[in-house]
Amino acid sequence: KMKRTVKVAATQFICEQFPSDHPSSEIYESVITGNIAKAEGIVRKSAELGCNIILLQELFETPYFCQEEDPKYFQYATSLEDNRAVKRFQIVAKELNIVLPICFFERKNQAFYNTVAVIDATGEILGVYRKSHIPDGPGYEEKFYFNPGDTGFEVWDTKFGKIGIAICWDQWFPESARCLALKGAEIIFYPTAIGSEPKNPSYDSKSHWQRTMQGHSAANMVPVVASNRIGREVFGSSSITFYGSSFITDNTGAIIAESNRVDEDIISATFDLDSLATIRRGWGLFRDRRPQLYRAIATLDG
Repeated sequence: KMKRTVKVAATQFICEQFPSDHPSSEIYESVITGNIAKAEGIVRKSAELGCNIILLQELFETPYFCQEEDPKYFQYATSLEDNRAVKRFQIVAKELNIVLPICFFERKNQAFYNTVAVIDATGEILGVYRKSHIPDGPGYEEKFYFNPGDTGFEVWDTKFGKIGIAICWDQWFPESARCLALKGAEIIFYPTAIGSEPKNPSYDSKSHWQRTMQGHSAANMVPVVASNRIGREVFGSSSITFYGSSFITDNTGAIIAESNRVDEDIISATFDLDSLATIRRGWGLFRDRRPQLYRAIATLDG
């Protein structure tokens, strides 16, 4: 039997900004072009390092427009079929024989989603995951733009293993990680955009953010990969400094690779998926679960 070894990458970079509060559509398109090109350069470097599954950050085609509520941004949502990043990275995935989860602003009829398209190493789109938990706080005003995702938590059987994907705010919910693990995810990936709090600039959530996902990794005994953006982005009177700190855990929640807060970066780790499966089964955590006692989880008030 062939050994099932996979090398994964987390990445981070600064997204090109809009030059003014009200860019023309030409300027907007050039920003998207630049961000896709930057992302592709990072993907190509990661592939040169031998990485098989490469995670880019959340909504990397644009600056994080959810800092403000402005209906002009809806015009730049696309269908899955028409999204420029997805189309470009289908070609790149096939050329480089890599798996790419690509996050984009999806429009489907009258609905809008924060979505990941899962591109296999053949360039085929295996399907989409739509972000389930939509935040709504100062500077992170996503409820204005996104419908709550309707896909549920799916696991994707890629060329390099079964992967689960959830997006940013999803990473604060143990239920999403548990559902992915129960469905057979061998590694969980979280594309992210998180940084300072515009209304409370002295507050720093970086360590809490990491520990939450480390807990998901430890409790489910699967590695976790998180890619966050970096740089300061300004929209009107609001600004966020994204804190990077992208990281990869082992199957016990220990961070084994981590980026700093400010530099463009690629980090990687290699996993023997069959060895991890043996360790996970040996611990008996999934054997000893008592689903019939967990009904409170399916309620809002317990």
